[in-house]
Amino acid sequence: MTEAHGGPPSGPGLPEPLEFHPERLLQLVTVPMPFGKHAGRLIADLDGGYLAWFAREGFPNGQIGRLLALMHTIDHNGLRPLLDPLRRGP
Repeated sequence: MTEAHGGPPSGPGLPEPLEFHPERLLQLVTVPMPFGKHAGRLIADLDGGYLAWFAREGFPNGQIGRLLALMHTIDHNGLRPLLDPLRRGP
């Protein structure tokens, strides 16, 4: 659903309007969480509850926030298996 002005959805908890950037899918399986109780764990390996907490409380600014928001969307829609080929590499 789009906003009345015709743009992508935006609002509290979203770091920016969601746009598709294919390179971010690879980043999900290569970039570790830099802080918090899951520091060092790959973004793609974060549990759904932790991602949902960020969705409720607000994603951090910058690249990590964008990756967390993307991973939350993937997890929430049951699409985690789409990342499996990226984990195996070329």
